[in-house]
Formats: sequence, structure tokens, C-alpha cells
Amino acid sequence: MIKSIYEKEMQDPKFRNAYKAEAFKLNIGETIAQLRHKNKMTQLDLAKKAKTSRTAIARYESGDYENYNIVTLQKIAQALGAELKISFK
Repeated sequence: MIKSIYEKEMQDPKFRNAYKAEAFKLNIGETIAQLRHKNKMTQLDLAKKAKTSRTAIARYESGDYENYNIVTLQKIAQALGAELKISFK
């Protein structure tokens, strides 16, 4: 059976770990942006409510950010009416 390029690459532990790390970052940013849009908020609205800067919200939503702060994520979640859950699997 011919495997897709994705399936072949995912067999390599180094690639798999890098892929999962990128997916994790993208998921955080996408989730924040989706909830913000659902709440009809601009990045500035969310920043004010979370007591942070608009640029911080933009960084968190970018999917290209690595220095997430749990306290800031909690403030963002609270401002969005969401619950922050962190899990190790």
C-alpha cells in the first residue's frame, strides 16, 4: 500500500515532534481568533478586557509565537468567556 508523504514523514520521530509543536502553536492562535470573532471583538477590545496590549493579542493569534505565558492565556480566556485547559498526553 502506497503511503502519503504525510504518513511517511510522520514515521520520523523528529518530523513528528516538529509537526506536533507547530500544530500546537497554530491551534492556540486559531482558537483565540475564533473565540474573539465569535464574541465580535477586535484585537484591541480583547486586549483591553484582558488587560494586555493589542500587539500581545496579535502575537498570540499569529501561530508563530513560542513564549506563551499561562497568566496571559488565562486572562485572554477569561476575557473571551472561555476556560483555559492545559493537558499532557
